[in-house]
Amino acid sequence: MKRIMTFIFALPFSFVFGQNENKDISKGNEAYKKQEYSKATSFYQRALQQTPNNNVAAFNLGNALFREDKADEAMAQFEASAEAGKSKTEKGDALYNRGVVLTKQKKLEESIAAYKDVLRLNPVDTLARQNLQRALNEKQKQDQQNQNKDQKQKKPQNKLNKQQVAQMLNALQEQEKQLQQKMQKQKTPAPGQPDKDW
Repeated sequence: MKRIMTFIFALPFSFVFGQNENKDISKGNEAYKKQEYSKATSFYQRALQQTPNNNVAAFNLGNALFREDKADEAMAQFEASAEAGKSKTEKGDALYNRGVVLTKQKKLEESIAAYKDVLRLNPVDTLARQNLQRALNEKQKQDQQNQNKDQKQKKPQNKLNKQQVAQMLNALQEQEKQLQQKMQKQKTPAPGQPDKDW
C-alpha cells in the first residue's frame, strides 16, 4: 500500500491504492486522481458491495467521501477500515484519517484520542505525533478562550446606559437645588435682628 500525502486543514491525509484484482477499486482510484470524487465514491461503494469487508475499498471510500464534504459518512468508513485492517499500518492509517476528520470538525478531544490510538499501534508515526501536538495545542487555546470568556461574564458590568446616567444627573441636580434652598434659608436674618450691624 502506498501513502500519498495531501494537506487538509494543515494536517496530512492518506490515500491508499487498491489491489489490482478489484477493477472497481482501480477505476475508483483513477477517478479520485482526477478529483472526480463522486464518481470514485460510486466505484468504491460497488467494490464494497462485492466484498463487504474490503479494507482498501472502505478506506478509499472514506477519503472520497471526505473530499465531498461528507465527514460523518467518511468517518464511518474509516472506522470500518480500522476494524477490517489486517495490519497495524492499515488500522493506523484509518484511525489517523479519522483523527483528521475529527480535527476539522473541531471535535478535539475525540481527535486527540484517535491520534493516541495511532501512536499505540505505531509509536514512530511522526505525522500522528505532530497532529496530536497540534490538536493538544488547539484544545489548550480553546480552553483558554473559554476560561477568558467565563471570566468576562462573571465580572460585574459597571457600564450605565444613557437613561440611567440622565436619572443620576437629575437626582444630583435636585439634591443641589435643595441644598442651595437650605443655605439661603439659613442666610436670611431672623425677625427682630437688625439687617446690618453698625
